[in-house]
Amino acid sequence: MNLPAVIRRSAKARHEVSAQNADWLQQHMSPYFFHAMADEEDALVLLAREMGRLRDNRSLILTDREKRLVMACVNQPGSLYETLRRIGEQEISYAMFSHSNAPMPGMAHELEVQRFEFDRRHSHEIDLHQEVEIPPALTRRLRAELRRTFPGFDLKKLDHLLKILWLNDENLIRISPPSRLAWLIWLFERGNASGGLFLDICEVVRDGRPETRVLFAVGNPPQDEFLLQVLEVFNRLDVGIRRAYCQTISNGIHPYFLGAFFVISRQGAPLSPDSDLAARLTRELCTTQIIATSSPAYRDYVTEGQMSGEDAALVNAFIAFCHTSLAHSQPDRFGLEDVEKAFYDHPEMAQRFIGLFRARFDPDLAGREAVYNNLLAETQAAAQEYNTGHRWLDDIRRAVYRCCLLLVTHTLKTNFFVVAKQALAFRLDPTYLREMGHEFTADLPEALPFRVTFFFSRYGAGYHVGFSDIARGGWRTVIARSADDYITAANTLFREVYVLANTQHFKNKDIYEGGSKMTLVLDASDLEQAGGEAENSRLYKLQYGIANAFLDIFVTEQGRARDPRVVDYYGDDEPIEIGPDENMHDGMIEAIASLSRKRGYILGIGIMSSKRVGINHKEYGVTSTGVVKFAEITMAETAGIDIHKDSFSLKMTGGPNGDVAGNALRIMLERCPLMQVRLILDGTAALYDPSGIDRGELQRIVLAHDLDAFSPDALGEGGFIIYRTGRRVEGLKETHRKVVRGADGLVEEWLEVDDFYREYNSLVFTVKADLFIPAGGRPETIDGQNWRSYLDDKGTPSAPVVVEGANSFITPEARTQLQKSGVVIMRDAAANKCGVISSSYEIIANLLLSEQEFLEHKEEYVKDVLAILEKRTEDEARLILRRRRESGDSLPYTEISDTISININSFYTRLFEFFSARPELCLQHPFRQAIFNHLPRLLRETPAFRKRVRNLPRKYLCAILAAEIGSSLVYTGNRDTDFEDMVRRHLARTL
Repeated sequence: MNLPAVIRRSAKARHEVSAQNADWLQQHMSPYFFHAMADEEDALVLLAREMGRLRDNRSLILTDREKRLVMACVNQPGSLYETLRRIGEQEISYAMFSHSNAPMPGMAHELEVQRFEFDRRHSHEIDLHQEVEIPPALTRRLRAELRRTFPGFDLKKLDHLLKILWLNDENLIRISPPSRLAWLIWLFERGNASGGLFLDICEVVRDGRPETRVLFAVGNPPQDEFLLQVLEVFNRLDVGIRRAYCQTISNGIHPYFLGAFFVISRQGAPLSPDSDLAARLTRELCTTQIIATSSPAYRDYVTEGQMSGEDAALVNAFIAFCHTSLAHSQPDRFGLEDVEKAFYDHPEMAQRFIGLFRARFDPDLAGREAVYNNLLAETQAAAQEYNTGHRWLDDIRRAVYRCCLLLVTHTLKTNFFVVAKQALAFRLDPTYLREMGHEFTADLPEALPFRVTFFFSRYGAGYHVGFSDIARGGWRTVIARSADDYITAANTLFREVYVLANTQHFKNKDIYEGGSKMTLVLDASDLEQAGGEAENSRLYKLQYGIANAFLDIFVTEQGRARDPRVVDYYGDDEPIEIGPDENMHDGMIEAIASLSRKRGYILGIGIMSSKRVGINHKEYGVTSTGVVKFAEITMAETAGIDIHKDSFSLKMTGGPNGDVAGNALRIMLERCPLMQVRLILDGTAALYDPSGIDRGELQRIVLAHDLDAFSPDALGEGGFIIYRTGRRVEGLKETHRKVVRGADGLVEEWLEVDDFYREYNSLVFTVKADLFIPAGGRPETIDGQNWRSYLDDKGTPSAPVVVEGANSFITPEARTQLQKSGVVIMRDAAANKCGVISSSYEIIANLLLSEQEFLEHKEEYVKDVLAILEKRTEDEARLILRRRRESGDSLPYTEISDTISININSFYTRLFEFFSARPELCLQHPFRQAIFNHLPRLLRETPAFRKRVRNLPRKYLCAILAAEIGSSLVYTGNRDTDFEDMVRRHLARTL
């Protein structure tokens, strides 16, 4: 753009505008500045006319509209940062900053122009199926520029990426020069290829001047103040921004930040790509994904220059680990605030732990072991001798510091020194739990896990706990939508995941993988809309970031972490299989599987089950198949009810659209014509009908809608719906909707919060039915404090038979007490084990079949797996009932189930060790046949597939053998006969 010519075309401005200022702008502002301002001629005219006002004012507003702000200001360190702080929380879709290359006429300072657009497109607005007409000439110029500037770019991706940018901001694409569009497209592609986090620093020449260009791409960036946080990094490191172009777009799934910064060092330090300053800048920019601006560590230490962003993120991880490790047993002493104060009020102690951690894991530190040992002795002494004279607080803080020491000393590998990371991962030696002391572990199962891995992210934290080398179990994410929800969930997080993993280990007795579980808590307390786009974006950010952190430490080569930035004290492959669980959406399942294969994890797409190349649990109802089978056998043998022919009543938790509850309802509505469903309760509503919920309306919403979609018109007399989602807020008063069918029709009521929760929570305990299937809901709903509410005044249980479709819905203490009161309980580790068995067979399919072969034979393979599920369920259900009869009805059902699991797992451990020591036996007769017996019929009987078994990894062959023989010994054996045979064989050898 020729600015003087533009000004001369304005008759009004001709006599007012300083030609000197116009010429100065043309001479001293980058040509890219005029390209970026091509649609703001009036603003440029105003700038040329009024620039002199900046002698007395800090800024000059050039454009101020609803969706655009353009300002001119005096260039001073931190000026961009201060502007963004004043703008506040508006969603910036585009930002442009440009400096002059000389002081303004008659002034000592350079000019800075800042442009902001507030027109961000949201994901639902980006329709990639929409036809768009991008000028062919623009595409040709861009293609030529990409060939010239980025010769390695795959031009096949251009149309797709350009379409996304066009749908987000057509005007910006039209006015941008090809060179700018080229790096924007290249950066977008690099961000996608790098898993959503990419940074490139290089030296370029513009207008004959050397510059350092920083390109930064972030998929699904933090939602609030992200650009402000990025600029804070530049400001804190004394890196001046000469020119910048930043755009936040949506790819149709989540936002994407694309930024280009042309920078200099204010102090003259080298800023070449291989300089120390560039390395610090890279680490700090990447750490913006982990350290939240709302964190006291960021606010009080990072922005004040007392701590790097990396170290502050590590301190916050220390806090999260110590809080979740200590609070589950003593929440009153080790609340989040108490643990935070131990670090924030004593930053010198935090610095000790940071130094110790760095000494243990810095891959570039010479003499690491000696440095670490010296610091360890000093840090141990400081933690043990900590004393401020406040006994109560000192005891708490010493316990916190001991816990932090255990994290540092027992972590075997971490991704902290991996630069491009979006979350932190710490793989621990589980023996740290023994050193915690009984005071902090008494509420946990006694069995020690095989591994514990702690994860920390900007928006949450969590654990993976596994009870064997090859392990599998679900990944659940608890969404905390209020501060109280977050504290409550974080307090019990570690115990919950530990108990679930232990239960999973009991459940996995029929397969070659031991039990594990992964649970995260997502902090969504600052978001306005529950379940909205912002919450889903944050959920995906947490899960994808932690999946990457998982792979940072578990992707190995010859038994050691592949990434050279990971110091590996463990040194072996770790095959960990993860199944989808609560709040794991299909898109994320596919994304994690693809990421695993791309990064070269030992299991490839087998890391995550229920994908397209898998057996979708909800589609095929695999878990529910076992739950219903258990209910069928248990009701027949303990209550004399044939659920396929006789009338009976049912109550259940878990919604009609959930995997387990929904499919259980579907199966039973199809197979149990005389069943009355009296109560269903899920996260959206509670539905009760004393004469049985309308079957037609249930069938309409099953596997399609949540419970709040049930039509009240279908209620029978005395029935009602209480809506958890149907709340009304008037001032400070919150009420919830209830619809009741009375003799005269439907009546609407509004319950105050206390009344709502009292009634909603009591229904599980009080509604009478023949069978109760808890197939959803929070763990420990029925516990040692409230189990008596399940009995009426005469001590009669509200439902005499319970088949646990949900994990840990009833605590061990409550199970014991309810069984003493006459309740038949089939526990989760037995009743809902089919989901994990199905997932195990998905992994076997991934190992032995190509994707094309699996899809070609999928229905036949699934049929085989369902047959195995029915068989495994029947084996255990009948064994439990037989052992109960053999005990004279004295042994509790759940104790028998636990004993069966312990027996099988004990056999498995011994057999796995045996075959691992003698792997040559695996493919010899009769062991080879035992492996075939474990496989679905398709693999067992198809010669081409059968031959591939020998190619399975050695660990897997040993594990499959151990699982098949171990479970067969228990399910088909007779303890007295087996013992007699063992004695006879012993005597035959020795006499």
